Amino acid sequence: MTGERQPIPFGINLSFCVKRWVTPELWAPLVRERLGLDLVQFSFDLVDPMWPDAIVERHAAAVRREAQASGITLHSAFIGLAHYTFNQLLHPDPAVRDYAEEWLGRAYRFAGLAGIPRVGGPLGAIPARLDGTEAEALDAADYDDLIARMRRLGARAAAEGLAELYVEPTPLRREWPWTVAQARRMMTDVAGSPVPWRLCADWGHGTFEPLYGPDHGAMEPWFRDLGDVITAVHIQQTDFLLDRHWDFTVPGKVDPADAAALLRRTGIAPAPVFLEVFYPFEHDSGSILNALEVTSARIRQAFA
Repeated sequence: MTGERQPIPFGINLSFCVKRWVTPELWAPLVRERLGLDLVQFSFDLVDPMWPDAIVERHAAAVRREAQASGITLHSAFIGLAHYTFNQLLHPDPAVRDYAEEWLGRAYRFAGLAGIPRVGGPLGAIPARLDGTEAEALDAADYDDLIARMRRLGARAAAEGLAELYVEPTPLRREWPWTVAQARRMMTDVAGSPVPWRLCADWGHGTFEPLYGPDHGAMEPWFRDLGDVITAVHIQQTDFLLDRHWDFTVPGKVDPADAAALLRRTGIAPAPVFLEVFYPFEHDSGSILNALEVTSARIRQAFA
């Protein structure tokens, strides 16, 4: 079998479970039996690592137990939407940054207990300006502080037995990194971390035309120029106009077969790809599961 024809590992981020299938006893059977998947990216929308130790430990044990019983591989855990809404490691108040750093350290502890070897997500956001304009870059002091925190977090992750940490680039000028060049610089500046930092690229982020333009909003430059540091990918259906996170029953501009071809052509294909979709809370659960069945089958076929 040639590299071009090798199957692409495909799994699902548990973002679809938020406020619905919130325990592993609920989501593990859905993932394994209904969606036919055995690769999972956990979401910290299901567990708050700041819960008291006894609760965190009990939930971590349940995640580990149910995943093993269902034959599910827990590849990684991402911060989820709830924590993403905060400015995290780039908040203007250093005390809030300290809390966000501790939150991530606690997330690493949960992951280690649950048998999840990788943790990641976006790192933070600077505040908006009063006049509504967007900064082109972080201030040097903010960037240096962010890199210092990432290095400390690498040591914290090593103490919890983790293997890899992720940064997820986002299409926002207030966050970092949002360009290929910024991502490369960051990966260079955190090289040598006790646990290596890598990138998780998202199909709806690199294709965001309002920021990158119609000629530059594409995944190929990210995959081509950062292929040595991209070790996971998020896929979603989107229209390139907003970061939609639709499933593939919704019309959009991402074709799974074309996505598979690009992943193979750029050499990203050995890295796992995770479907990451979000639904309104008022959306009925039955139609979500039906849509995910169709979506998972379509992507599995394209990636096989």
